[in-house]
Amino acid sequence: MKKQLLAIGLTIGVLGAVPLQAQDGEALFKSKPCVACHQVDGKMVGPALKEIGAKYAGQEGAVEMLATSIKNGVSGKWGPMAMPPNPVTEEEARLLAEWVLSLNEK
Repeated sequence: MKKQLLAIGLTIGVLGAVPLQAQDGEALFKSKPCVACHQVDGKMVGPALKEIGAKYAGQEGAVEMLATSIKNGVSGKWGPMAMPPNPVTEEEARLLAEWVLSLNEK
């Protein structure tokens, strides 16, 4: 009985955490230097995050590619301005990438 309750509790916890990921991604975005060059809806120094999400939506490996770009920096994908490496962990970079891709759905 305890194992069944634990399994149910874990399932509810995992399913309940999914909507929080978007909120966590936004909070993480706002806490990092990303906000100096990016906005969700409009171009600043870098492209709008929704534009990035739209460009890579549905592409295989998009999360990993974006996470790598976020963590290590990138140049030449969106014009002459390079994006420097960001002080994020692998997990944070992946969460940010997933959040950016989710913006295409909104």
